[in-house]
Amino acid sequence: MTHSDPDHDTWLRFISGDSDAFSDLYDQYADELYAFGMRYSADRDLVKDCIHDLFIDLHGYRKNLAREVNVKFYLLKSLRRKLHLAHRKSSMLRFDRWDTEDSLAIHAFTFSIEQELITDEKEREILHYLAVEINQLPDRQREILYLRFHQDLDYDEIAAIMQISVPTCRTFVYRALKELRGKLEFGAIFLIMCC
Repeated sequence: MTHSDPDHDTWLRFISGDSDAFSDLYDQYADELYAFGMRYSADRDLVKDCIHDLFIDLHGYRKNLAREVNVKFYLLKSLRRKLHLAHRKSSMLRFDRWDTEDSLAIHAFTFSIEQELITDEKEREILHYLAVEINQLPDRQREILYLRFHQDLDYDEIAAIMQISVPTCRTFVYRALKELRGKLEFGAIFLIMCC
């Protein structure tokens, strides 16, 4: 990470106690964190509460935070952990038990409205078919694809967020892409034949 990175500069100012830098971090990442959180939970208030708690914790522990961090990765990882804990607590309250599986799954995949507006009908059909196929992947593969290609995180960062090894992360991506490639080749041929 270079010191000319504005996120890094803001981070350093923040951990040094600059209240404007704290506000800048919040302003810069709140919307992105909210969109990220909504991929894991449909409960808007829960996501907002977790983001609020995350920034309260950041402020409280700022003197002990590492100086050299990838700010986006750090915030995404922290929010996912908070959502997982909130989900776990909610499950325990409702069912008096907690399933040991990581049941904080990413929601169904969709393409954004902007992506749909800029495509023609045939491309829209292919995007719809792709979304359907992605949503049939196992939760963890779908989550890894989202983190890799939508959040642009590297394998080390994804592995840290999901608490898996880097080789396991790479294997999940490879399997997901291999499965999608096979289905999309068939789907593209089918769509071409139908048009």
